[in-house]
Amino acid sequence: MPVKLHPRLLELLSLTVFACCGCQSMSHKQQQKLIDARRHSGLGFQKIHNGSWEDAERLFTQALDKSENDERAHWGLAEAHWNREKTAPAVEHMEQAVRLSAGDPKMVQRLGQMYLDMGRLEEAKTHSLWALESERDSAEAWALYGDCLRATAGVTDPDHPALQPALAAYHRALALQPDYPKVQQTAAEIYLQQKRYDRVLATLDRLHDTHGVGAAPAHVDLLRGIALSHEGRTDDAKVSFRRAIAKDGSIPGPLIELAALELKDGEVGRARSALEQAAEVAPELFKDGVLIAELQNAEQQIASEATGNDAWRHH
Repeated sequence: MPVKLHPRLLELLSLTVFACCGCQSMSHKQQQKLIDARRHSGLGFQKIHNGSWEDAERLFTQALDKSENDERAHWGLAEAHWNREKTAPAVEHMEQAVRLSAGDPKMVQRLGQMYLDMGRLEEAKTHSLWALESERDSAEAWALYGDCLRATAGVTDPDHPALQPALAAYHRALALQPDYPKVQQTAAEIYLQQKRYDRVLATLDRLHDTHGVGAAPAHVDLLRGIALSHEGRTDDAKVSFRRAIAKDGSIPGPLIELAALELKDGEVGRARSALEQAAEVAPELFKDGVLIAELQNAEQQIASEATGNDAWRHH
């Protein structure tokens, strides 16, 4: 015998079914929006890969118009803004990406790098440690932690207590990823700061062995030349400085270092040529006149010696 339901109960059941159907419909719509958003995000990352930053920014913005919950769209838009020097909105979207991803270590690490580049050292260090909590085997996170410690130490104090922990962090990064040129260069810079010239050369020699002398950036040749000069290997140092100049003549460091060695060896003409080239690319370094004065003194000394020799011969 069928059970008769109270009319009010029937009404409530109808409302419940309608509400459930509405929830399912809304959920489906939200899911579809998220799918559409992620499709736009995928296209946006393709544009980033191709270097089309404006197109990437447009696509990620469209993705977020579809769904504010797409963490990849926030990440991509952060990168697009960052590349176009819109640092404040870049950080805001990266923070959103970290929140929506529930602390994805790669996003946490990227946000930490942004903080570091902005000079927000404590936040950068906090995020590097947060990333390491999730991924102890991340070379990038160890490198970021080392960068934070080195930024705390600065580049003038070779005895700063943060330098050794920074080196230890870089060594952890290199143990996980031996081919890591940025970290190898930074470690070499610290060794140079500490006047550990043999360690500078050993570190950079490994980089040369992996990538080849010609493929290494000019900064590597500059660092190597300075270490060689301090080791008394003047000719090798000159070769290294000339190689750096050939790779990138827009940086004054190798030119000035080369000029100093040429002056020391009495090659005043070569020294003047190097200093003139340095003055063209970085005139602000010559405002105090110290380098030019040293060159003029050397020229006068050589002229005086030549005059003295002539007088001795005539005598």
